[in-house]
Amino acid sequence: MTESRPDRSLSFGSEAAAYERGRPSYPPEAIDWLLPPGTRDVLDLGAGTGKLTTRLVERGLDVVAVDPIAEMLELLSSALPDTPALLGTAEQIPLPDNSVDTVLVAQAWHWFDPERAVAEVARVLRPGGRLGLVWNTRDERLGWVKDLGNIIGHENDRFSEQVSLPAPFADLARRRVEWTNYLTPQALIDLVASRSYCITSPAEVRTRTLDQVRELLATHPALANSSGLALPYITVCIRATLDG
Repeated sequence: MTESRPDRSLSFGSEAAAYERGRPSYPPEAIDWLLPPGTRDVLDLGAGTGKLTTRLVERGLDVVAVDPIAEMLELLSSALPDTPALLGTAEQIPLPDNSVDTVLVAQAWHWFDPERAVAEVARVLRPGGRLGLVWNTRDERLGWVKDLGNIIGHENDRFSEQVSLPAPFADLARRRVEWTNYLTPQALIDLVASRSYCITSPAEVRTRTLDQVRELLATHPALANSSGLALPYITVCIRATLDG
């Protein structure tokens, strides 16, 4: 039986710790571009373990994190005990009307029902508020990163290219930021283990995939005997303003 999108979106709980260890954060340049001047109250929607939440809190913003997976929010709250972390979805956000200046969605918009999510985000935003979407995608132009893609599936940012944010949102803009994340070999394994297709694969497929990643780490000239890896990313950003 094929996993449905909701099933896959809720699969991360079993690998929440691997998600936290392996997933990259977001470059400051991307966050600068997503946040409008003067923003104070921010909703991190689909916050997961708090990869983006942490960066926002570090900026002194008043942040609320919302995610449907309790295991992810437990890790977020252990790291950010003063940040409200609420169970909820993009289709049913547990916040009052007109309560935040900005809603940011990191690595999650593709899991949402876009029509319902747009309506809910518009409800909780103040007039003139900002909706920002962001995805990290591996830059597979380097040899070993392309080889990794041959094992785990190549990155595809066509979804983000096709995303549109309808009324009541306007002034849609896009930006790409190139940067490098530095991680350990074990963190790369955690990165793969925390991806939804790996989590939901049959056990033998999952084991084979992770063994192939370990083999790549052990044999590729750029990776063998290295305690630190430089993994290049292209961060894709989309922003729009609530009309009215």
